[in-house]
Amino acid sequence: MRPKPVYMVWQEFWITGDVDGRGVPVSNPNGPLDHDLFLLCARDTVKLLRNHPSLALWVGGNEQVPPDDINEALKVDLRLHPYFENSNEISKSSEDLSPMSKDPSQYLDGTRVYIQGSLWDGFANGKGGFSDGPYEIQNPEAFFKNDFYSYGFNPEVGSVGVPVADTIRATMPQEGWQIPLFKKLPSGYTKEVPNPIWEYHKYIPYSKPEKCVDQIELYGTPKDLDDFCLKAQLANYIQYRALLEGWTSRMWSKYTGVLIWKTQNPWTGLRGQFYDHLLDQTAGFYGCRSAAEPIHVQLNLDSYFLEVVNTTSEELSNIAIEASVWDLEGTCPYYNVFEKLSVPANKTVPIVELKYPKSKNPKPVYFLLLKLYHMSDYGILSRNFYWLHLSGGDYKLLEPYRLKKIPLKITSKVFIKGSTYEIEMHVENASKKADSRSLTYMNNFTARSGYGDTDMALVQPVSSGTSEKHEVGLFQRICRCFAKDNDGLSVTEVNGADVGVAFFLHFSVHALKTDHKEGEDTRILPVHYSDNYFSLVPGEVMPIKITFEVPPGVTPRVTLRGWNYHGGHIVH
Repeated sequence: MRPKPVYMVWQEFWITGDVDGRGVPVSNPNGPLDHDLFLLCARDTVKLLRNHPSLALWVGGNEQVPPDDINEALKVDLRLHPYFENSNEISKSSEDLSPMSKDPSQYLDGTRVYIQGSLWDGFANGKGGFSDGPYEIQNPEAFFKNDFYSYGFNPEVGSVGVPVADTIRATMPQEGWQIPLFKKLPSGYTKEVPNPIWEYHKYIPYSKPEKCVDQIELYGTPKDLDDFCLKAQLANYIQYRALLEGWTSRMWSKYTGVLIWKTQNPWTGLRGQFYDHLLDQTAGFYGCRSAAEPIHVQLNLDSYFLEVVNTTSEELSNIAIEASVWDLEGTCPYYNVFEKLSVPANKTVPIVELKYPKSKNPKPVYFLLLKLYHMSDYGILSRNFYWLHLSGGDYKLLEPYRLKKIPLKITSKVFIKGSTYEIEMHVENASKKADSRSLTYMNNFTARSGYGDTDMALVQPVSSGTSEKHEVGLFQRICRCFAKDNDGLSVTEVNGADVGVAFFLHFSVHALKTDHKEGEDTRILPVHYSDNYFSLVPGEVMPIKITFEVPPGVTPRVTLRGWNYHGGHIVH
């Protein structure tokens, strides 16, 4: 059996900003009104959760500590059993301990440490100073700089989080569909001025005058809500991928951990989120998930070195990086393979500098595709796709690139069990054959322990890596993959005559309606995608799995949109 993903829980008690004298109106400055009742509930919560294997630690309060009497009581209640204390500090054997000390029943938990507050005892500056964050837009390369954060473990850092336009329309009145005004300042920076509804919903701007250029305006001033939200997804993806890649770039050499605030909003908020109030993932979710791979290949946006991150307990050996640069004309001006690499366990290793930006005639905007793979069978361990501009530039050349018609071939099959739909797809950029130098264009992902449905190796088996195997047709690979009769296979072709990267592809699932009203949200949510907001270079094939529940009486349709694909193409 494949092991399940492991999640560790940081469990806080209920000491927050509503019990410390802050807020409007001012909250009670002495903590909870009834301290005895609070402790009764706290002890009951410990009993409820203490046997859960994912529980990591207890935390007294968020950005503060509980009142003295509650804090001292929790320290006593949650003291560690001697067997779980630091072995370097405990030298006496079990025979030296009194029967009372050894008795587990004398401890409310005894197996997990108690931290009095999220900014104390090893987190942030460890002394309670407000040294978490930041919570606003950043230049992507800033996450990689040594001075970005001063301490080892950041208990809270966050950024932007605008959802797609469909969610804005579904959750706000029409007055809330107005995008921010872009006000140019004398310094050259842009200040965003949101409408009152967005301001009420805690909108975080994509600009930070004097420090960060507007990350949406880099693509050109947005025309309307759909254009703004699409460009916001580009920025979301880059922000959260860079955030985690910057952290893992200095894993264990400077940083020990980070918690992102926050994954979602409990209401229709417009700040820091990976999925919105209606449970649709933003592109930031996929950027973060890419960077959070246990084994990951990445570009350091500050040094421009290619790096391999290995967070596993086993050394990586006999691996290689394939790096290819693609321009807006669909050609590959740079291709290189770095072979016979090894990376120790729990280590991030810089491999080589990407020299393309320093070459004689680099393109002002270009795509970079990185693949980390086993040399023995070409099984891919990590795939990472970047869109980049030269230093001091922008992405405005991508605006005319939207007019390019890049052909796609999508082969799919649907499996239905009760109300659950599972669709397995292979999406091919059919604009031209794959680069003859590439042996990884089929994206045969190596199975990764604990990845469950996010493991794309479950969609397509790893090939043997021989040249003959790589020449097997897509249809034959699909047939082998599904291992069933072929009658259920569906092939959809999106026509186009241009050659180039199929950029920022995004699937969504909708309910088929004959009486669809303009602006009506027809999405079926939530939906699990093995990947989304992805791009394909010419000839490349990507396996995708989509899983969702269908309400009674509803016929689902899968729609594809993208930077080059407007209006929505029904692909299944």
